[in-house]
Amino acid sequence: MSDYANRGATRRRLIDVAIELFKQHSVAGTSLQMISDELGLTKSAIYHHFRTRDELLSAVMEPLITEVTAIVDAAEARRGVRARADHLLGGYAALAVSNRELVALLTGDPGVVALLRTRPDWSAVIERQMALLADVDPGVGGKVKAALVMSGIASAAGVEYGDVDDATLQHHLVTAGRRALGLRVPHGGG
Repeated sequence: MSDYANRGATRRRLIDVAIELFKQHSVAGTSLQMISDELGLTKSAIYHHFRTRDELLSAVMEPLITEVTAIVDAAEARRGVRARADHLLGGYAALAVSNRELVALLTGDPGVVALLRTRPDWSAVIERQMALLADVDPGVGGKVKAALVMSGIASAAGVEYGDVDDATLQHHLVTAGRRALGLRVPHGGG
């Protein structure tokens, strides 16, 4: 294996172990020392890839933010407030289902919230996402509904439902979101 490929594999292992430790201890409760201990690496080996826990958290979040940005961009291209909200709802539910544990973990974690404050580009995407849902019912009521739907989807996606497949879960998340936002639920959408 080339040195470059080896570095990439180590970086991926660091991210994977960090995610597992974030699940167990939260972002704030996970130190680079804990990650190095778990992998049997020195802290200096970790510093070669990530100088801080926030750099590591950024690497964990980057792919999700990229997907959210694409969903928001596509939703904003739709005509009409309800069509934009519905498109965003479907895209976010699909993202949450395909990244069940990670989305549930990262949503609302104080470490993630703090990191978002340091990344205005990421905060702007989250604000655009919320606005697409809140615009269905302008005012405080719409903002509350949007926040409930976003956090509800993230939380509900992380729950174990037995043998429920991804498509079924996604359908139920979208249906519940539509109802909460006051969007049309297709006949038989329960």
